[in-house]
Parts: sequence; structure tokens; C-alpha cells
Amino acid sequence: MAKNVPDYEELNYGTGSKWIKHLTKNRLDTFTGGHFADVNLSSVLFIHRLADEDHVKLEVWSAPGLTKPFFDEAMKQKFKPAKKGDSFGPSFEFDPGCEAMIFSTDGTPLQGITGGYGGDRRVEYIIPPESVKAGKHAFVIESSCNGMFGVPWNGDTIAPPDMNRYFKLDSADLVVPDQEAWGLLADFTTLREIADTLPGNGALQNKAITVANAIMNEFDQTDKSSIGRARKIAEEVFGEGWAAKQEGIFEEGAQKPQVWGIGYCHIDTAWLWPYSVTQQKTARSWSTQIDLMDRYPEHRFTCTQAQQFKWLEQQYPKLFERVQAKVKTGQFHLVGGSWVENDANMPSGEALARQFLYGQRYFESKFGIRCDTAWLPDSFGLTGALPQLIRLAGMKYFFTQKLSWNNINVFPHSTFNWVGIDGSQVLSHMTPVDTYTAQATVGDIYKGVTNHKNLESSETSLLVFGNGDGGGGPLAKMLENLRRIRAASNQSRELPPVDMGHSVEDFFDGLLKESNGGEKLPNWNGELYLEFHRGTYTSHGSIKKGNRKSEILLRDVEHLATLASLYKHHNSNYEYPKARIDDSWEKVLLNQFHDVLPGSAIGMVYDDAEKLYAEVRQDGEKLIEEALSTLFPKALHLADPAVKSLSGRVIGYNTTFLPRRDVIAFPVTGAASRLKSQVVQTSKDGTVGYALMDSVGEGGAKVSECRGLYADSMPVSVFSNGSDHFVLRNSSVQLTIFKGRITSLLDVQLDRELITRGQTGGLVIFDDRPNYWDAWDVEIHHLETAHPLEFSNLEFVTDGPLRASLKAETTYGKSKISVTISLDAIAASMKKGSRSLFNFDAVVDWQEKHKFLKFEIPLNIHSDVATYETPFGHVQRPTHKNTTWDMAKFEVCGHKFADLSEFGYGVALLSESKYGFSCRGNVLAISLLRAATAPDANQDIGTHEFSWAVMPHQGHFLESDVPIAAFLYNSPLHVRFVPQEFVTAPFMTAKPPFTISGASNVILETIKRGEDDDFKKGGKTTVVLRLYEAFGGHARAKLHISRHLHVTSALITNLLEDELEEIRISTDNDDLQSVVLDFHGFEVKTVKVTLGSKPHEPKRESWVTVESA
Repeated sequence: MAKNVPDYEELNYGTGSKWIKHLTKNRLDTFTGGHFADVNLSSVLFIHRLADEDHVKLEVWSAPGLTKPFFDEAMKQKFKPAKKGDSFGPSFEFDPGCEAMIFSTDGTPLQGITGGYGGDRRVEYIIPPESVKAGKHAFVIESSCNGMFGVPWNGDTIAPPDMNRYFKLDSADLVVPDQEAWGLLADFTTLREIADTLPGNGALQNKAITVANAIMNEFDQTDKSSIGRARKIAEEVFGEGWAAKQEGIFEEGAQKPQVWGIGYCHIDTAWLWPYSVTQQKTARSWSTQIDLMDRYPEHRFTCTQAQQFKWLEQQYPKLFERVQAKVKTGQFHLVGGSWVENDANMPSGEALARQFLYGQRYFESKFGIRCDTAWLPDSFGLTGALPQLIRLAGMKYFFTQKLSWNNINVFPHSTFNWVGIDGSQVLSHMTPVDTYTAQATVGDIYKGVTNHKNLESSETSLLVFGNGDGGGGPLAKMLENLRRIRAASNQSRELPPVDMGHSVEDFFDGLLKESNGGEKLPNWNGELYLEFHRGTYTSHGSIKKGNRKSEILLRDVEHLATLASLYKHHNSNYEYPKARIDDSWEKVLLNQFHDVLPGSAIGMVYDDAEKLYAEVRQDGEKLIEEALSTLFPKALHLADPAVKSLSGRVIGYNTTFLPRRDVIAFPVTGAASRLKSQVVQTSKDGTVGYALMDSVGEGGAKVSECRGLYADSMPVSVFSNGSDHFVLRNSSVQLTIFKGRITSLLDVQLDRELITRGQTGGLVIFDDRPNYWDAWDVEIHHLETAHPLEFSNLEFVTDGPLRASLKAETTYGKSKISVTISLDAIAASMKKGSRSLFNFDAVVDWQEKHKFLKFEIPLNIHSDVATYETPFGHVQRPTHKNTTWDMAKFEVCGHKFADLSEFGYGVALLSESKYGFSCRGNVLAISLLRAATAPDANQDIGTHEFSWAVMPHQGHFLESDVPIAAFLYNSPLHVRFVPQEFVTAPFMTAKPPFTISGASNVILETIKRGEDDDFKKGGKTTVVLRLYEAFGGHARAKLHISRHLHVTSALITNLLEDELEEIRISTDNDDLQSVVLDFHGFEVKTVKVTLGSKPHEPKRESWVTVESA
């Protein structure tokens, strides 16, 4: 007979043990909180609770207005007594109902507080043992009087803020928790999650329910020992003695985890709160995580955004030192490598490069390490240029998540090779948990496997957990839950094993290994287009304009400052202003955060952003003046009164490396009246002159001077019947407006009509009422509500021969729109056969709500795709609706151009500050203004000035000059008056310092001084040049360097200016130094040249000054 087998009685008088499962499962809801809170587990969580004045003494000082004083300043103020129940505000407290931070009395941040009763509640603070022993503990609490998601006025998260909201101090109690009871609460929570998550009728689900039910039966509110017995019952699921193993539980069970847990705290650098609040959120969140690391050794926390670290360093230096220590121990992980978690649609290629340059170099300078993983979980779509830039920034891994928000199609991969427009790849993971703010529940772990899109090639996923958006990060209860989940999975295969104690890089290293270097993974080629938040390409037009203008301004500052630091003929004391340039770049990069540049933040954020752009503009213009005064001595603005008494020339400096001609307008009255001799045309009232400036020659950046009309100029003329028919024309193109709409766009040379018969172009306004996310979204149904606008009050304001302009007006609702349409006697570029473009300058008094203003032009062109500029290249998108993937791209992002071409011909729209475009069939459109009311109630209300252009071109886009023309359209000349005595100054007649030959598809974008140059000590002098291939094909280009700049070495570097490869320098017949550069399609190359004095020549013989070591 078998041993230990119970007897089986012959007679049975019982009822049996059959259960009614759903009733037992529903019973579990009554064990914590709710109606039975006075008798269930919640009633025994605390042994003592004291709040009287003998035990808790409170004093308070309220900062005036919206000020955010630092700790030292606050502690100097006069505090007054306070008590529970007091209100604090307005608008921005223990449980204060809001966010707060605990400091030691010496000003060291200890941890954050999150008041209220949401899932992010964190109101406990553990009194240090030494203070318990001493019987007294003093600390300081800073309450911010804002919720985790700001202070929306009506409770809707995205509503504008309520600036008069008060918060109530709900609790300020000295408590002694019953740790065993809290442990049972955590046990029971995990059991309930297992019961709620696992599907069907599995063994583990049923066991979790029966064990939880047994715990409820065992618990006795009046018997403290019942808690221990109940916890023992929980071991039936978690394993015997599991709790004593603590972090060691992760060392047991499966050797290969399926889910890797990493703590994360997504802090929007600004969103429903301004930058200043983010600075506090960062300190609150990170101090809390350091505390958790000390209590939970397996806890690894990852963090991004160098800007937030810099704020911490400046404002909370003691906490910053604690962060540095945790980075060194490997518990606090740096990822992202960028200045902020930036928008990844609208920043220029160079700005994206600077995000990585400034981010990686900051992390390296402060922590001694660089990031290996790029990290943009919340950006609203991702340009296909990013993989190359990520690799050039020293990273090969990429984490993102936002495409799980797609509102039409489901993105098909979780782990994949993301292949960029140039062919570069990054190993990418889009967590199947579908969030970067997971709560570390059983459901999250389970979803990490069941929602994985390509388990056939990779079976692991990343659990990115912790409260976010408004900060906070992981909670102790999350870490407790993960221990229990792992314990349960060690006992049952029905739960995926979760790993803790490793880094994001460990996770990706494992992916790389198991996928055989990515070979077993699917590929995704090109952009990661988010099928959502399409309105962000247009919302807050002034911010879009500030971004574009600042990017161009800083490009020009670096260009001119670099040359001024080398060509010191007129100012030997000039020093490259690197610190000031860095300061401006950091401001621009900050404003590229993914809720600022897209226009999806509250109004307070844009007050800050506009101020930063104003500072960049002011500082940038000053830096340009300093550089120009070194290169062009005594140069004056044309409006300077001194011009009246001087003879000289109007010149323009071309900061592009492209040959060009420009028509410029300047006043010719008052002090500038003597400049009339240099213009070709004056306005009808005689106040404005129009000059033709030529910068052709060898091409490249050089000085332009005023010229007369050339033989190949195309004088413009105008025609009107005086009422409803207006024509602008030259020998290249012609535009006709009839009854307020554009009815004809004609290529005169080919006699080809470009507007479809029966259709008209012009301004169109749409109803704009998205389903929820107001500032973020424009939905496809807005296209059903088009209202074409007609121009009125048309009149010619100039009539040629150099420029003809037609002014038109229209009104809609309370808004007034004035547009000046101009045609010049020059082509869009110097490419042979280039056509002229029609420029539209708009001034709009915008007073609408929930309307969308666009400019559309229906074209007699058929193509399945339209082409849009993207950083360092272009992308083609469908013009049809064959599939839902095609339909989803009804509104897209472009930079300086959008183009519709067929074989032999095309038309482009050029933009100087707009990013939203579309092409539906043959209708090419640029988005101009939106009018959302949340989260900024007054978004875009007010006056706007912006421009766009219509550019016909012979030949398909790939044969055209569209990228060149768009580059020039965004790069105005720097025009000055140079006195006669200086018109022969060295730099005025010098050959361009840098030129490109042999490859019209290669653009030299940037020149700057090297990051590691020492400008004060006279160390090595280097110049960094960034070039890219713009059309998507191979090229062999020659980079020529003027003989005035003696090159001692030339190297290819990455974006961080690490030296990768030395390149050969040759000398051409005309004494130019040259390097040959081979490109593949859309490739970005960074070249660093080192300069020195010419051999065998005294240094002073050259008018180029090179610092000597």
C-alpha cells in the first residue's frame, strides 16, 4: 500500500467542495478599502497615527506669485504656523494634494511627494533610524501647488490651467506602519492581478483565486498573528520562504527572462507646466529613485535629457553629486544621448546632430560615459534621417513607443532593424507593453509577451515602468510587485519570467546576440510615421518660425564667426565666441522638446519659449555684427544715418555655398537716398529700391554686389483689366488670378498650363475639430469641410522690370489676411533652365477658433507620390488611398519644400517657417495656421507674418533644383553698406574659403570651429564642415579650400568629432587645397581640417591668422 495516501471514506455525508468561481473572484474586491475598510486589511495597516502639535509641528512660508525660489532663499523667509486642513496656493502641497519635495535642513533633496489618491500617490517618508533614536527629526517640504499634470481648470488633462486653484493639506501625520500587514497587502495585490490577467481557466489563475480567498478566510482583524498565517498561505503561489530571498528571487527560476524591467521616469521638459516646474519635478523624481535604489538593490533606473541634468547640477548640486555616485555604481543609467527628448519631425538635420553632440558631450564631461542607446519614446513620429545620425553619435540601439498610438494601422513589429533613408540601421525596440509608464503589474508583464509582434525572431521585451509624463518614476509598490511576479513565475510557467538588475544596454546586447547581429529580425525602412498628432506640424506658428529662423541664424553665426576667427585682418583680438554660441544652441535645442516645438503645451510654456527665441535672435544678431565688423571693417546697416555722408557699395554676404542671384529691397529715402544709384527699380512711391545682387563666380560663400539686369534676366510685367483679372509674367512663368482665385499657372517657355482645367488654387479654410487631442490632432474628416477663400482688393504695388508684386486681401470671420504675390526677373537658382518662383508674403490677423488655413494648388501633374524635404534628405509619400497605410498620410511633415513631379515636369511649394503639407491626388497644399483651444486657450491668436513660394520646374524632382532653391529661399543675404575705402579690403575680394565641385547633389550645410579647440590658449585650430547628399544617389565631390587657409590634416569624424579616418589632401592647379569625398545616397559627412601656418613663410605675411600652440 502507498505511503502518505489519505484514506478514502466509504460514505460521504458532505456537500462537496465545488465553487462558484466568479463569486469567489468578485469577493476579492472587498478585502482592501471600500465599504469594509474599517474591518478588512486596510484597518490594520498602521499601528500608530499621530498628528497633534506635540508630535508634528508645521510652519509655512508661501512664495509670492509664480516664483520658484531655491532652498537657500526660501529658508531666509519668515515662516508662520500651519496645520492640517490649511489650503495653499493659488495654483501650485503632505498629503498636500499636489507635488512636493522633502529636503534635509542643509538643503539636500531627499525624495518627492505626490499627493492625492491616484495611482501615482507617494506620501510616505521614512524617518531615518538615527532620528527615531534621537526622538526628533526636522526636515523641509517644498510644495509646488501643481498636480502631476499641472492644474487643468476643469479636470480634463489637456484643459488650460486654472491659475486660482488651491490645494489642501490633507495629512501631515506621524505614523507607524505594520510592515507585515503591508506585505500581505502586496501579496494580495499580486494574487488579484494574476486572477484578473491570466486568460481562460488555467491552473495558476485558479490557484491565485483560491489562495486569495483562503487569505481572506484566515485574516482576523482582532488577531495580529493571522496576518503572518495569511502570508504563509500566499507562499502556495510565490514559493516557500520567497520573501526572505528579497532581490535574490531574480536569481532563481528561468535562466532566460522574457521581460526585462527597467525603471524610468518620463519627465516632459515642458507640457502642462513651464520649464521652471520641470526643474523641480526632476529633483523630486530622481531623489526618490536614489532612495529606492538604497532600499531595493535590484532597482535600475534609466534617465534621459542632458538639459535636465544640467538644471539639476546648477540648482541642486548636492543631489547632482548623489546622482553621479549612483551612475558610478551602475544603478542610475544614462540613455538617449540627446539634449532633450526632442521632436523628431521638425528640427533640421543640423539641429538633430546638435541634440546628440551637446547631449553626449555633456554626459561624457559630467559622468565620464556616453550613451549607447538613443531614446525617444514619446516623440510624434520619427524622421528616417535618425538612424544615420544615431550611428554617427556613437549609438546603435534605439527605443521608442509612440507608434502604438496609431489611430488607423497597427505597427507590425516590436523588435526590428530600423533602416534610415541612407541605409544606416539601428537595432530598435518598441515595447509590446505599449507604454513607457507601465505600472509593473501582472498585466504589463503578460502583455510584454502576448502583444509581441515578432516572437518568431525575438522573444524578449522591455518593461519600462514608473510614473511619467509629469515625473515621479517607479514606486516601492511596483518593485514589491515585480519581486512577487518573479516569485510566482519561478513556480509556474504560466507567467513570463521578469528580469531586474540589468541595464537597457544589457537588454539590447542580448537582442543583438540572439538575433545574430540583427539578421533574424524584420526591417522597417524609412520614417516611422505616427498616424496621430498630425496637427502638431502647424500648431503655434510663431514657435515653428522661431525654430526655423533660429536654426538658420545660428548656422550663419557659426559660419561668419569661424571666418572672422581665421581672417583677422581688421581685428587681431577677435575670438571665436564658442560659449555664447553654445548658450544659444542650448536654448534652441531646449525649445525643440517634443511638446514645445509641436505646439502642444500650455500658454505659459510659449511665453518662456518666445523669450528664449528673442534672446537667441538678439545674441545671434550681435554675434553676426561682431563677425562682420571683423571681416568687413566699418560696414553699416543700410538704414544707418552715417550712410548719407559716405560713398561706398551695398554688398551682401552669401552664407550658403551655392552660387546665387537675389533681388533685395531696401529704403532709398532719407539717409539711404544716395543708394538709389545702385538699384534697378524703385517702388511706385519712390521709398523702396530693388537691387539685383550677384554671387556667382566660382560659387560658394562669398560677397554679392549690386548689378544691373543681365542678358539672361527675365524682366517682369503685369496686366490687369482693373477689376477681376490680374497677371504676373516674365519670359519664364506666368500666374493669373481671376475672380479672387488662381486660375492659371503657365510655363511660358513650354507653353504648358500647370493648373488642372476647372480647378483653382488659393487659400482654403477648413473646420478643425479633432476627436479629442485639440492642439495635437487634425482628423481626416476635416478635409470634408473645405471653404475656398477669394482674394479681393487686388492692386499692383510694383510693376517691374526687376520685381512685380500684386497685393491681395481676404477676410474670414474676424480674421484679415493680406498677401503680396511677387515675381522677380531671376530664376529660383543658377541651374540652367531654372524657372522663376512666385513668392507669397502673408500678414494675417488671426482671430479664429477651431479653423485650419491652408494654401492649395491643383496641378496638371500625375504621380503616385509627392516628395517632401526631411532632415538631410527627402522622403516620398503616397498621393492616393490604395491602402489604409496610404490614407493615414493625409497630413505630413516637410521642411523647406514639398514637390509633385512626373516625368519631365514638377511644381514645388517652398516654405520659410511652415512644416505641414499634404498632397491629395493632384492637389499640393501647405498648412499655414490652426486655432486649437487646448491646452493653450489662445493658440495662434494674433498677428502672423510668413511666406511661401510656388516653384515650377522643368524635369522631374530628381532632375530639378528644388532642394537648392529651397535652401536659398531660407538663407537671405546679410546686406551691408561698405564705405569706398574698404571695398578692396582683403576679404571683399578673396576667393571663397570653401567650395564644392563635381557633385551638384552635395550640399555643404555647416562650417564651425572644432569642439576641442582652445580659443584662449592658442591651441590647435580646426574647422569642422558638415556636408550631405541631398537627392538620394552616389556622388564624388571635391571639397576645395582656399590657399589662404593652410591645411595640415583632414579627417572624417562622427557627429561628436571623434576622428575616424584621415583623408588625403591634394593641391589643384590653381593652388587650391582639395579633398575627395565619396557619398552614398543621403549620406552625411563631417570633415575636420586642421590649419597651420604655411611652411617656409613668416606667419605675418599671411592675412589669415592661425593660432599657434
